[in-house]
Amino acid sequence: MTEPLLRVEDLHVTFDLRRAGDMPWAKPRLLRAVSGVDFELFSGETLGIVGESGCGKSTLARAIIQMVPATGRAIWQGKTDLLALTKREMLKYRADIQMVFQDPLASLNPRMTVGQIIAEPLRTHRPDMAEGELKMKIKAMMDRVGLLPNQINRYPHEFSGGQCQRIGIARALIVEPKLLICDEPVSALDVSIQAQVINLLAELQRDLGLAMIFIAHDLSVVKHISDRVMVLYLGRTMEVAAGNDLYADPQHPYTQALLSAVPIPDPVAERAKVMIPLEGDLPSPLNPPTGCVFRTRCPRAEARCAEKAPELTRSAHGVACHFPGPLVKRPKVAEPA
Repeated sequence: MTEPLLRVEDLHVTFDLRRAGDMPWAKPRLLRAVSGVDFELFSGETLGIVGESGCGKSTLARAIIQMVPATGRAIWQGKTDLLALTKREMLKYRADIQMVFQDPLASLNPRMTVGQIIAEPLRTHRPDMAEGELKMKIKAMMDRVGLLPNQINRYPHEFSGGQCQRIGIARALIVEPKLLICDEPVSALDVSIQAQVINLLAELQRDLGLAMIFIAHDLSVVKHISDRVMVLYLGRTMEVAAGNDLYADPQHPYTQALLSAVPIPDPVAERAKVMIPLEGDLPSPLNPPTGCVFRTRCPRAEARCAEKAPELTRSAHGVACHFPGPLVKRPKVAEPA
């Protein structure tokens, strides 16, 4: 079997929220943002990570590249544990793992031109590259992401949100990474622009053979780009499966509730759809529920759910639930003619 590009094992991210003025005997205030997440990612594959805001999606991505402290293992190409590296040792892997951020304008330096922004990773990781070759690579990458070469000396504020995200994508891809982490890259964009950016990412991944982690809170967005989908809730994995399997036969009540909120482009099926509302708010990660963290909002919760946390089943369609299975029968969507 092919070795995964990235294998994450038992990853935890915990923040100590004690203040500087707290007494030494004060009880620790620990926020558990990510709790025991495991997954594998292969070259050329896209893993979609979905869940409500505050479920730990972005924290998980940042932990993998040491932007936040974490425990566990993140094995790169079957050899190197990224979480065990020092900051200096991690530098050599930065070019292989690049990130596209949620707010396209805020992630770009307003005092740098487009050419300088895209060139910055090359100047950092390949300082010996000749100036002429550098400019050729920048213009080629701008063309590839749909930017005009004559825009090279403009500043970020002169571009729309979609164009700024294309600049961010160009900056990430200029060093030819093996893994691209997209942290809600289209959530700040208009719907029509979202489709353009998603299609661009899918095309670039296909052409460059990239692996990709695509984070979003909208399951309809993730569906069109992901090979596999992992559903997070309060820092824990609820369900993980191939994209088609998860959408056709969701097993976890949380996944089913999220999918019931996704509009169906067939008016008949949309009217026949049974909504599964999520009661209440997301619990605080400072004081998560005992047992299954989803039980306080689950329509199927029983006493057992409060006593013991369900383990994620080790199968092609993994689910962490004591009582998996469909809550309602999902309407079939008519195939386009």
